[in-house]
Amino acid sequence: MIEFWLAAGLLLLVALAFLLIPVLRGRKAQAEEDRTALNVALYQERLAELQGQQAAGVLTAEQLQAGQAEAARELLADTEGTTGERVSRLGKALPLIAALLVPFAGLGLYMHWGASQQLAELESPSLPGIGEMTAKLERAVQDDPKSAESWYFLGRIYMAQERAGEAAAAYEQAVGIAGRAPELLGQWAQALYFANQKQWSEQIQALTDEALKADPQEATSLGLLGIAAFEDERFAEAIDYWQRLVALMPAEDPSRQSIQGGIERARERLQAAGQPAPAGDTDTLTKSMPLLKVRVELAPALQAKVQPGDTVFVFARAVSGPPMPLAVKRLTVAELPADVELSDRDAMMEQLKISSFAQVQLVARISRAGNATAGEWIGNSQPIASSSRDPQQLLIDSADQRK
Repeated sequence: MIEFWLAAGLLLLVALAFLLIPVLRGRKAQAEEDRTALNVALYQERLAELQGQQAAGVLTAEQLQAGQAEAARELLADTEGTTGERVSRLGKALPLIAALLVPFAGLGLYMHWGASQQLAELESPSLPGIGEMTAKLERAVQDDPKSAESWYFLGRIYMAQERAGEAAAAYEQAVGIAGRAPELLGQWAQALYFANQKQWSEQIQALTDEALKADPQEATSLGLLGIAAFEDERFAEAIDYWQRLVALMPAEDPSRQSIQGGIERARERLQAAGQPAPAGDTDTLTKSMPLLKVRVELAPALQAKVQPGDTVFVFARAVSGPPMPLAVKRLTVAELPADVELSDRDAMMEQLKISSFAQVQLVARISRAGNATAGEWIGNSQPIASSSRDPQQLLIDSADQRK
C-alpha cells in the first residue's frame, strides 16, 4: 500500500500545489505574477486536453496519469526560482480545495479495502523523491510558520507516508491560521482517527459535526463517518454516509470503486444479521441533481453513410463558458436511436459540472476514428436550462465542420 500512496500522494501534491499556490499568494511584482498566471493557465489547458483525449478513448488511464505527471514537472520547471511573500490564510483557495477534495475522501476506505495493487502500475518512477518533498515542506513551515498552505501540504504528504499523528498536528496548525473551513476540519478529523488507531473520540465527532454543519456535502467527513459507523457495526449508517459521498463523485473517480465495495460489505453484514438493508440506489439523494434526458436519432439521409461501429459521443457543454464538454456518454451507431441521460455524475472534471452553468447545449457527434473533438456528422440542440427535466430530441443530420 505504501508504494501506491508514495506515488499517488506525491502526484496529487505536485498537481495541487501548483493549482493552489498561485491562488494563495499575496501581491507580487507584476512581471512575476503574469508569468505565474500564464504557466498555470497553460498547465490547466494541458490537463483539460488530456482529460478530453481520455474521454475520447485516445489515452488509457496509465497514459493519462503519465501525462498529468509530465505536465506537473513542466510547470515546476517553469515556475522554479520565483519568490514572493507567503500569505497566512486559505480563504481564497477554499473553493478550489473543495472542488479537488472529493478524490481524497476515499483515503480511509483504501486503507481498509484499497485497490493499491491495481493502481500501482500508474506509479511514475521519475517523480521527485517523497523524502525530498517532505524536507522542503518542513523547511517551508520553519521559515514561515504562519503559512497555512505549507502546513496543509505538509499534512497531506504526512498522510501519504502514513504518519497520521504528524499530519493531524499539521492540519491543526493550518486550521489555526486559515480558520475553521469544513474541508480542513474534515482532513484534521481523518488524520486524528488514524493517529488514534481507528478509535473514535469526542474531538473527532466534534470536528466532523462542525464540518458537516457548515457543508453537508463535505466529502472527507462523510467518508470518515462511514468508516467509523462500519467499524462500530452500525452498517445502515455506514451505507447512508457512503451513498451520500458516492452521489458527489464523478463516475470515473477511482475512489468510487472502493466506496461502492464498502457499501456492499455493509449490506452483506446487515443481511447476515437478518436486518433489512437500505435501498441499493441513490435516487433520493440525486433528485435535486440536474438530469438531462435526450433521445438521440440519426437522420434517414445518413443511414447509408455511417457504419454500425462508428463512435457516437453525446455530451453537454456550457452555452457561456469553456468549450470543453461538461458531461459525456459514448455509444455506437448500432445503438441508435438511443435514450441518454447526462448528469453531474458524468462530469469530465470535478470543477466543471452541468449544475455549474445556467444554460447548456446538447451535442451528438459521430466519429469513425473515435475522436470526441472532431468527426464526420453532428447534431446540436438549442440552448436549454441545465435544470430542465423535459425530454430533449437530438437529431444527427449535419456534416461536422471540425473534422
